[in-house]
Amino acid sequence: MPEEGKKAPAFTLKNQNGETISLNYFKGKNVVLYFYSKDDTSGCTAEACSFRDDFPKFEKTDAVILGVSPDSVESHKRFEQKYNLNFDLLSDEKKEVLEKYDVWKEKNMYGRKYMGVERTTYIIDPEGKIKKIFPKVKVNGHNKEVLESLKS
Repeated sequence: MPEEGKKAPAFTLKNQNGETISLNYFKGKNVVLYFYSKDDTSGCTAEACSFRDDFPKFEKTDAVILGVSPDSVESHKRFEQKYNLNFDLLSDEKKEVLEKYDVWKEKNMYGRKYMGVERTTYIIDPEGKIKKIFPKVKVNGHNKEVLESLKS
């Protein structure tokens, strides 16, 4: 299980354009790696749009933003285009990265148990170590707390 101060698990996934993206491409930069459950749902859209709107502020902290969900490359492309997102969305249909980062969890809604993504954000420092983990993210104001953590 990933922990703050430890090396972030490596991964390689396809983005919304079908391009291969690997964590090691971003050595020397801060990485905001956020996990969300589904494209074009209310909470996930609000989270993506808040990162989009504050993107220039993230760039000032030398950070890249990567969103990861189990949705397909095609779904990510539609989501990116619909909301003019300005960062990569990575497709993890096999849920391998979701499991590496311990965000694929048993959930419970209205008494029904199912497997799903627990909304979580990792900040990975320029050396590839986990600087901060935000578990069970509440969308409102989350982009601001991530920015603050990058500045400290």
